[in-house]
Amino acid sequence: MENRGGLVVQAQATTATGTAEAATATTLAEVLGGARRKTVGADKAYDTRAFVAAIREANVTPHVAQNTSRRTSTIDNRTTRHPGYAISQRARKRVEEIFGWLKTVGLMRKLRHRGLDRVDWMFVFVCAVYNLVRIRNLTEAA
Repeated sequence: MENRGGLVVQAQATTATGTAEAATATTLAEVLGGARRKTVGADKAYDTRAFVAAIREANVTPHVAQNTSRRTSTIDNRTTRHPGYAISQRARKRVEEIFGWLKTVGLMRKLRHRGLDRVDWMFVFVCAVYNLVRIRNLTEAA
């Protein structure tokens, strides 16, 4: 999701494993183009050495929520001191709004398709429909 309009930038469905979300996020972050440096906002489950190192290696700044319960966070002061970190943490909740829309309006709560290829196609398609609805709402508000 991009922070300004809340549009889905990239989407991909994968097989559920313990590390599939972080691996997919790393893969999707690596293919982001553009001249400006990118950021990835995530919750504290992504505050791991492997994920943060992979994101930084992809030349993306990890704006991951710090997980300081019984350990030291891998997100240090060089990231949290910038005002963009606080902005990313506030905008992070909008990703959950997208998933809520996908489940209720986009009929993704109980899938009618089986197989990763069909589920991925349906997921990407419904994300595109979400973007169309969101763009319509953004242009009406302007």
